[in-house]
Amino acid sequence: MSSTGARTLYTLLLYLLSPLIWWRVWREWLPTHRRRERLGCVPSTGERRCLWLHAASVGEVVTATPLIRELLATHPERALIVTTMTATGAARVRQTFGDSVRHHFLPLDFPGATRRFLRRLNPQLAIIVETELWPNLLHACQRQEVPVAIANARLSPGAFRLYRRFSALSRGMLANVTWIGAKSAADAESFRALGAVPARVTVTGALKFDLDLSACQIRDSEALRQRWGERPVWVAGSTHPGEDEAVLAAHAALRQRFPEALLVLVPRHPQRFDAVDALCRDHGASVARLSASTPVTRATSVLLGDTMGDLMKLYGAADIAFVGGSLVPIGGHNLLEPAALGVAVLSGPYLDNLREIADTLAASEARLEVADGDALGETLIALFDDRERLRRLGESGRAVVAANRGALAQTCRALDALMTP
Repeated sequence: MSSTGARTLYTLLLYLLSPLIWWRVWREWLPTHRRRERLGCVPSTGERRCLWLHAASVGEVVTATPLIRELLATHPERALIVTTMTATGAARVRQTFGDSVRHHFLPLDFPGATRRFLRRLNPQLAIIVETELWPNLLHACQRQEVPVAIANARLSPGAFRLYRRFSALSRGMLANVTWIGAKSAADAESFRALGAVPARVTVTGALKFDLDLSACQIRDSEALRQRWGERPVWVAGSTHPGEDEAVLAAHAALRQRFPEALLVLVPRHPQRFDAVDALCRDHGASVARLSASTPVTRATSVLLGDTMGDLMKLYGAADIAFVGGSLVPIGGHNLLEPAALGVAVLSGPYLDNLREIADTLAASEARLEVADGDALGETLIALFDDRERLRRLGESGRAVVAANRGALAQTCRALDALMTP
């Protein structure tokens, strides 16, 4: 089947499923945004050409943060539009950048919505962070002669298999991409295997290594730790259902050895905050909530991180960070945030979303892997019993991040070339 035929069939299926799709995105809404944005109804930028960057959700926004800051600094003459698919991603954009960027929700991939969206924005360049490819949106970019770049491009094994299953559609999408900055050599090869033009694919390394660590953030972490006092502190960040139980079991084991130990538990999705609070109490934990500014006393065993955008600050106040999405088959979340702060990193075995980064950390003895809650508890006890090993683990992580910086500069050079007439 031709690429055009595949896109036609895809569009027909999209229309058939539109009631279900609209119901799904109806929940991803903020009072400051009209739901009509999902149909491409965004304010026009006028004659001023803009830069448009798409970051699907919170993780992609975090990855893109240093790139967005660099674009704001080096191209102040251009408006910067940031789109997300999720409300949590939108909230993170607002919290991080305020009014320095304009945010909209990405339109659904209907031909009319994508054309309308691009006409009103009139972008000089489209930048997709990581990999969220929409056939009609990319086709509309090609028709309007908008160059498309994929920054920090990656393909998990599952995503690669999915795209390969629909090879004609994938080939057509990638034909409309001007430049791909692959996170790794393996990712670059995967994009070429799906039909990307080899000359358009460059291995840049991972943008996540170019973390933006502000002095204010570090001061906030230090202030938090001072309030918590001298006690073992560990964070379980971005946890999913099935992990919270294992984390709480590990913490119970740790408190048998260190009764004053504090767990900072940060669920990945805000709609789970109340349920995780109840779970903690069911396990007999004394819980404080970050959003309520509840005092953390020596009797507090769990602090629930139920706010958005504070995970880095919480990591920086801890001795050990367990990064979630890795004890259950989610694929893992950002291991480099705690590593960059010199915090010892633990994870489970499910790390398909960031295998190369995970292996790089493990090879430098900057990450320890645990199989389940029992192993997590044993590892926590061993590390808090051996403070020198704990320190070495954190310092190794910081060194790995420092040694692998550079993707941001290479990406910006490529984007500048695309913007040059």
